[in-house]
Amino acid sequence: MSTSNADGVHIYNETMKMFGVQPEPGFEDKGELERVWGRAWGVDNDVGRLRVVLMHRPGNEMKVVDPKKRIESIGSYGDIEKGWYFQSDTIPPLQDMQSQHDGLVATLQKEGVEVIFVEGDVGTRLKSCYTRDSSIVVKGGAIVTRLAPKARRGEELNISRTYAKHGVPILRTLTGTAIFEGGSFGWLNSKTAVIGRSIRVNNEGAAQVAEVLARQGVETLMVDLCGYQIHIDGMFVMIDRDLALIDANQLPYWFIQKLGQLGIKTIEITPSDSSWIINSLAVRPRRLIMSNGASNRTLDQLANNDVEMVRVDYEAVQLNGGGIHCSTMPLIRDSLE
Repeated sequence: MSTSNADGVHIYNETMKMFGVQPEPGFEDKGELERVWGRAWGVDNDVGRLRVVLMHRPGNEMKVVDPKKRIESIGSYGDIEKGWYFQSDTIPPLQDMQSQHDGLVATLQKEGVEVIFVEGDVGTRLKSCYTRDSSIVVKGGAIVTRLAPKARRGEELNISRTYAKHGVPILRTLTGTAIFEGGSFGWLNSKTAVIGRSIRVNNEGAAQVAEVLARQGVETLMVDLCGYQIHIDGMFVMIDRDLALIDANQLPYWFIQKLGQLGIKTIEITPSDSSWIINSLAVRPRRLIMSNGASNRTLDQLANNDVEMVRVDYEAVQLNGGGIHCSTMPLIRDSLE
């Protein structure tokens, strides 16, 4: 017996009512992410227990660094036509960089952190080991950034391919003239984030990131960095939900006040501290992986606030312009709520 047109419409309508529209739970819901994407990818804080992190071991891309290409005006090395530059006067052996990077990986794994590595050949992009910058991971997935200098443009492609392979949702890719690097982004709590606007983060980049966060109910604070400072993670890092390590001389007073209003106590580094100690990584509340260079005063303050410090040698990697925080992009952290 054939089905009449009216019966067919009725069956279709009933089917749609039962199966067609299911907006709830939302995309960022843990169960929804696990069901659709395999894992509850995402981050809404900087101190919850770290579960998964993205890294890239320094490799053949470092061969682009030519010690004959010294630029006296910057006291370092680079090639303007090819677009690469090295951050320091001393070029370390690649094996030293790799050994120290391996040491950081081993330290993270000992802490129970799963390490995922960037997929594919990164070409001559010698800053690729600083995976913090090529994306921002928020609730439910990643925002792929658009890196500012020619030497780094294109790292986004490898990051996108890596996320696709592992099933990390890409919520947005920055477009147009936007520039943004993840080292100038941080979480204060699950409802408040900070962006350091700088030579590496323009208004358009900040606006596109803030738009994604606003849809997730997150307020974005904008901090203008001084001079040619590039990333806020050189002057501010969260250690616990109510504790941060800062360089007070590099931050505006209103931001330091805001931290206090949010119930965040600050430990201020001293002039004798290496700036790289702020470029540290919390693997859980008050447990911090950090490099050498802290003064006894700062170490005492950290200890007096019950901060456990795991020290690693990272000087060779730092010579290329980034530290421990720069070298790690958290993909999954435990929420604090």
